[in-house]
Amino acid sequence: MIERAIFAAGCFWHVQETFAHTKGVLSATAGYTGGNHKDPGYEEVSSGRTGHAESVMVEFDPAVVTYEQLLEVFWGMHDPTTLNRQGPDRGSQYRSAIFYTTPEQKTMAEASRDRLQNSGRFGRKRIVTEITQSTEFYRAEEYHQNYLEKNGLASCGM
Repeated sequence: MIERAIFAAGCFWHVQETFAHTKGVLSATAGYTGGNHKDPGYEEVSSGRTGHAESVMVEFDPAVVTYEQLLEVFWGMHDPTTLNRQGPDRGSQYRSAIFYTTPEQKTMAEASRDRLQNSGRFGRKRIVTEITQSTEFYRAEEYHQNYLEKNGLASCGM
């Protein structure tokens, strides 16, 4: 049985690339979710006015990779202590977020976040990652799909 998970960790290009090269992930699709505008496009989302985050929908085989393992990949690919920012990208569209698709995912995401917070990895910084129920996921424009790979910039090998 295939399961779905949705993550946001800054620009979706790197997020998609990382998940796409994770064993057990069947597909990683760049898109937009978490906002209040129907069928948004990149220009609208990048304005920061739609409420959407650049995100990636991951379809995975739980017999090969668990949701908990995907959470570990997620936490390792970005800084979850920066509010509405990753690297040079700033704005709520670049926020750190987990959009859970089941109550079990919510429980696992919160437990994972709490373990990470209590680990001391970030010192006194607080994890600001939003954990919220998924809303409609809108696939990003085709030129954003596998962008790093298409442009010879892919470097992940997980």
